Amino acid sequence: MSTFHGEPQAVPWHRLETRDRGLIIKPDKKHSFTAYVDADFCGNWDRRIAAEDPDTAKSRTGFLVKYANAPIFWQSKMQTQFALSSAESEYIALSTAARFIKSIMYLLEELQERGIEVTTVPTVYCQIFEDNSAALEMARVPKVRPRTRHINSVLHHFRNEVANRRIIIDKVDTEDNQADILTKSTRYDLFVKHRKSILGW
Repeated sequence: MSTFHGEPQAVPWHRLETRDRGLIIKPDKKHSFTAYVDADFCGNWDRRIAAEDPDTAKSRTGFLVKYANAPIFWQSKMQTQFALSSAESEYIALSTAARFIKSIMYLLEELQERGIEVTTVPTVYCQIFEDNSAALEMARVPKVRPRTRHINSVLHHFRNEVANRRIIIDKVDTEDNQADILTKSTRYDLFVKHRKSILGW
């Protein structure tokens, strides 16, 4: 997804080859689930073809899920519905990530209940990092607003988990959001920073 912006010509070609690279995993048993979520509002918008292809007005969701601080799942895909604001596109991404996370949290708890040894902290929870303040507010505060009323029934499915502190949603600076490279082109230095956080190299 991501392309190299900035000064890609300054990077030796052999350093861009990744066929011999892998995923360096260093599990940390103190962590349960963590996730980074991002969205690119109308990132593919192109006025030249918008009349023929309305899908250019759709936003992109990207999220990364880690367990014990090791990446286990990531996704970058176009949203299936049209978001009317950047806050809504971020909230759709947050809801999409939470839907996946809830299912694996329940699976892990069921394994524990059946006596299968799972190395994790006693309480299964997920800390989700989001960089959009409006999306954070919608997720944390159970309030229906006139401008977000239309997304109430579809996207608020994880509110109980947030209220019970099983899903904890925290603010993260945009430059520290590891899911940023899953939604848009980034500066080369940011790409390398996030790649190292995710892949370990």
